Amino acid sequence: MSYDSNEQDLDLSFLFEIADGSNEFIVDSIVMFLQQTPELLQSTGTAIEAQDWAAAASSAHKLKPNLGFFGMLNSQALLQEIELLCKSSAPDAGDIAVKFNTIQQIINNNLVELEKIKLEKEAEL
Repeated sequence: MSYDSNEQDLDLSFLFEIADGSNEFIVDSIVMFLQQTPELLQSTGTAIEAQDWAAAASSAHKLKPNLGFFGMLNSQALLQEIELLCKSSAPDAGDIAVKFNTIQQIINNNLVELEKIKLEKEAEL
């Protein structure tokens, strides 16, 4: 499965549905995502660079629910692939790094987009 790092992978319909009209809930959720996601990305990337496959799989696993909550289903699927590759008996460091770089670009683009949405919703509070 191939992914385009420029493709839009952000669907906030689930977030808006459970927020039930509460801009405060949306802002709080986005703030939490903006705080946690870069840290988890960083720890996953660091573990991949160090070829610490158990730590990389663990970090990737922790990041997946965050992505699902924000409708980043392609990124979530790619992260699942990374997690499984890290858990395999002979992880292909090059393949894992390529997939991780793609996911990092997509998520970083989404972080910028989420920051804009957060500012819009804060203005409505």
